[in-house]
Amino acid sequence: MLELYHFESCPYCAKVRRKFEELDLSYVSHPSPLGSKKREFLAQLTDEIQFPLLIDTDRNVVMIESEDICKYLEKNYGK
Repeated sequence: MLELYHFESCPYCAKVRRKFEELDLSYVSHPSPLGSKKREFLAQLTDEIQFPLLIDTDRNVVMIESEDICKYLEKNYGK
């Protein structure tokens, strides 16, 4: 399962959401605006809270950086 932690006004998050659409991938969306309790959860996964954050539960992958996430999705889920 693919999970994406993001927030609407972030251009880097929008880039990753567009990649999901381009590849026609389903994912669980976790909007994480400022003040969200989800941000506390993310602090436990990474050294710093940064968006977007992708979790691929099938492959035990947690990653940040929009460009890295897009490359990962293309490589592992592209057609």
